[in-house]
Amino acid sequence: MRITCPWCGERDHQEFTYRGDAAAKRPAMSDESIEAHQAYVYDRENPDGAHRELWNHTGGCRKHLVVTRNTLTHQITLCEPIGPWAKRLKAAAK
Repeated sequence: MRITCPWCGERDHQEFTYRGDAAAKRPAMSDESIEAHQAYVYDRENPDGAHRELWNHTGGCRKHLVVTRNTLTHQITLCEPIGPWAKRLKAAAK
């Protein structure tokens, strides 16, 4: 599988580390419900088809990105930059 890093270009997936579901919503720190925090950590969907995932380019620029990947075919349709560098990258592309 090949992942196109927004900063480094196309690379083999072995340069990246999977960091989890990009759609998971962290409960507020003020939420004292153990169930809400437990669900955030342990409960995950296992969807068929397009799925947004967090990845880190650990073998390259070390930046994070959101990859939209089909879980059945592993086809990647989108790689989006995230974090403080994303705004700079998007501004430079204009």
